Amino acid sequence: MANKEGEISLLTPYKMGKFELSHRVVLAPLTRQRCLGYVLQPPMILYYSQRTSKSGFLIAEAAGVSDISQTSPEMPGIWTKEQVEGWKPLVDAFMQKEESFSVSYGWYGFPGNALSQTLKAVRSRLRQNSLDRVGLGPSVWEGVRSLSLSQHLKILTVQKKNPFTISLINLPYFRFDGVEIHGAHGYLIDQFLKDEINDRTDEYGGSLENRCRFALEVVDAVVKEIGGDKVGIRLSPFANYSESGDSNPETLVLYLAESLNEFKILYCHVLWLKTEPSGGTFISAGGYGREDGNKAVAENRTDLVAYGRLFLANPDLPKRFELNAPLNKYDRSTFYTRDPVVGYTDYPFLETTI
Repeated sequence: MANKEGEISLLTPYKMGKFELSHRVVLAPLTRQRCLGYVLQPPMILYYSQRTSKSGFLIAEAAGVSDISQTSPEMPGIWTKEQVEGWKPLVDAFMQKEESFSVSYGWYGFPGNALSQTLKAVRSRLRQNSLDRVGLGPSVWEGVRSLSLSQHLKILTVQKKNPFTISLINLPYFRFDGVEIHGAHGYLIDQFLKDEINDRTDEYGGSLENRCRFALEVVDAVVKEIGGDKVGIRLSPFANYSESGDSNPETLVLYLAESLNEFKILYCHVLWLKTEPSGGTFISAGGYGREDGNKAVAENRTDLVAYGRLFLANPDLPKRFELNAPLNKYDRSTFYTRDPVVGYTDYPFLETTI
């Protein structure tokens, strides 16, 4: 995009579907572990409200789609009435601030890692959580890996309905602007996509088309439920979280981007996006600062830039970028603690630091 002299590309307006954004600085979905029993708590409303800006775009932290999809009760859910009630005050606050707000959701927990036909994904998750010496008998894992995909999904669904869509029954009730399907970071969808972890020999493994089949089926189901104009997806083709790597990530992301165009989804959110594929809105994430984020937009390598740690520590990040003001330093030791204030809602705004 051609810049006017002195213009900051990150802070230029952008139209994403029906949303008229005033700038391109997006809050990335960040797990913060402040829920209680999968239910949002009042400090979380303050945390997100602090990071609003007029006509901005925030993506809430990952929410599980069922009681066996989540890894921790400190992470939010969206599958029960109590959980939905917990989200409502937060979304109501956003309605008043004219901020666009989507929730990231997906299948995160340990059961999802059993969909490989061997023990690759299971063992990598055990190692990640220092559970490789728990002494679980081989018969347990042999039983898990012998199940077909349809048998797995029958176990993991509610009343034979896709768990990714049944949780969306509540969407109109708590009025999110949309949802972001979590297809990244070594979780369930990502495991199907990557050839270094997916060793299935059925229609969901082997070729690129087969490995992408499950992700596209989930997108199709969600789009049919709520419409493509309310759906985004997060991908990490260049990463290898939980040993979920791919031998040709460039080809993977290009194939997915082309396939996703068919569903006319709102956006595609990619970690470490190197070049923007054609079609649709792309959000790039992965350790950006002000200068390289601005350059990525100016050079048409992305449309929007998602910030995690910088936004976590600087609730007024778009304003600081506008003024090229100093940034608060984040404290990594407080990222996942349960403290409702320290390292969560106590990062100072610019006006309190001058």
